[in-house]
Amino acid sequence: MVKLKKYNQFFKLFVIFITFVLTVSCGKPNYQLTRIEGKRIPIKETIQKTPEIEQFVNPYREHIDADLSAVLAYSPETLDKSGSKWQSSLGNLLADVAFKAGDKVFQLREKKSVNICLLNSGGIRSILPKGNVTARTAFEIMPFENSLVVIALKGEQVQELVDYFIATKKAHPIAGITFTIQKNNIPKNILVQGKPIDLNTIYYVATNDYLANGGDNMNFFKKGIEKFDLEYKLRNILIDYFKEVDTIPVINDIRITEE
Repeated sequence: MVKLKKYNQFFKLFVIFITFVLTVSCGKPNYQLTRIEGKRIPIKETIQKTPEIEQFVNPYREHIDADLSAVLAYSPETLDKSGSKWQSSLGNLLADVAFKAGDKVFQLREKKSVNICLLNSGGIRSILPKGNVTARTAFEIMPFENSLVVIALKGEQVQELVDYFIATKKAHPIAGITFTIQKNNIPKNILVQGKPIDLNTIYYVATNDYLANGGDNMNFFKKGIEKFDLEYKLRNILIDYFKEVDTIPVINDIRITEE
């Protein structure tokens, strides 16, 4: 009987040990990354075209190309964004076009007027060449899918807007506001719609959705009281403008002066 009792105890310990081993082995494995390997896969310069696919796609390609190539207006001069230190002929045009289009939509929807328009020079990706202007021209100038947004800013934030403009030293497209830059880089004579800025007044500033979210470090837009998405792409605004006019104007009025 003594030997049988010892055998039973040994058997119990053996069963417990096997159960523990099986439990551990069935648990989730803990893998660790020990090495990363990679190789360069060359992209073939020529891809064999499939006749069936080409036959299907070609009508759509021709239709799109015809739409993009249709002449919408004429530009008597080449406009670009490098006209001067603080503003340019192309920047002035884009700011004015966006201002007017945004103001029209904003008044219809909100019964309010846009006071200022500010875009970013980095968003302009091409010149507007002399000669015929097409929808393709608009796609080249503004290839991004940015939409026009109106932000309600206090006069304090408009002051920050002017300070940002001076600090970046770039010809950002701007409309509805003028100011003078003193030798110490401090602005003076800030006028909104021809009237001195009031730090307690609410101004409605049109811009694109990228900048409205603080893009290009325009953080003053993030302090806005209200935000209105006009759901109108800047590129479409430009195309609609081309359709409305016969000849593109060259806008060289002075908006920013420097002492």
